[in-house]
Amino acid sequence: MELTTFSALAEPNRFRIVDLLLKGPLTVGEIAERLDIRQPQASKHLKVLLEAGLVEVRAEANRRSYMLRSEPFVELDYWLHNYRSIWNERFDNLDNYLEKLQSEGTGKKQD
Repeated sequence: MELTTFSALAEPNRFRIVDLLLKGPLTVGEIAERLDIRQPQASKHLKVLLEAGLVEVRAEANRRSYMLRSEPFVELDYWLHNYRSIWNERFDNLDNYLEKLQSEGTGKKQD
């Protein structure tokens, strides 16, 4: 997993752009309008996402549409997979602990 991916996604507007692009390709103008930011700001954020390899651009006549690339997100999912098992184990332990507390509390009420 490349640090560049995390750096690019760490900025809230870039994260929001990625979220918008989940629904399909958009132009810089469409992104700027939906995020209520100026077009030069949207262009700068898209440049960072492009350099990080998270998006690609497709030229259509005089328009440039940006879309997500799937490969970096597959890599991110693979990287997160290792941590999911740790989280699941901890959640299972928490569930067991809460069930134990609940059963102890129920036992005291019946006495």
